[in-house]
Amino acid sequence: MKLRPILFYNLTGAALVLSWWLPSLLFWTSLDDDVFFFFNQFITPLYPHWTELMALLNTRAFDQVLFVIMLVLLFMAMRLDRQGSWHKWLAISVVMAIVAALLGSLLHDHLLLARPSPTLWFPQANHLSSLTTLPAKDTASDSFPSDHGLMAMIFASFMLRFAVRRIALTAVLMTVIATAPRIMVGAHWVSDVYMGSLAMALVILPWLLCTPVINGLVGPLDRALVLLQQRVISRPRH
Repeated sequence: MKLRPILFYNLTGAALVLSWWLPSLLFWTSLDDDVFFFFNQFITPLYPHWTELMALLNTRAFDQVLFVIMLVLLFMAMRLDRQGSWHKWLAISVVMAIVAALLGSLLHDHLLLARPSPTLWFPQANHLSSLTTLPAKDTASDSFPSDHGLMAMIFASFMLRFAVRRIALTAVLMTVIATAPRIMVGAHWVSDVYMGSLAMALVILPWLLCTPVINGLVGPLDRALVLLQQRVISRPRH
């Protein structure tokens, strides 16, 4: 078990939480406000093309595009893994999906705070939804931490653990691409993603991905899929 990196990631996550929680430190408050007001000034009829682009990037359709890109990255990771196979990567994908579901449930049931998004917090905020006909998300009554960001970070973490470097780095970039639009329109604060979601990922995921636990989950499922494949191939045909 790699205890040193686990402690490093955990301490980094704890430091992020302390930097937000301690009342004497206003770093996140200033960053949240500055980033929101910088981008919100462009959510007006004076910038119609920018407004429509932001609306498009905050629809379910764009989320589905990102999901397809993640599937493509998984396929590429499998093809570039010289010691891998389809059943190994299917096992990784299943474990990743289960982890995402469990952490998502933990977040919604126990960690989600009734913290309004910037567009609900500031009465003078410009609302994207009032300027477009697209079904774009620009508000959240309980925005902290970002479940959107956490799911993207889980995917990136698994790619950092199993995929080749260029796929892993692309997955990290995908996290930024997936979370930036929500921040830019005021559906999330910066701290919802890069403090809340990131701290949660840094505290929990290393105990899975930097320990034998992950191999204990992926390995048996991988072998079960191999046996299933062999039985299907060896089954007599009539």
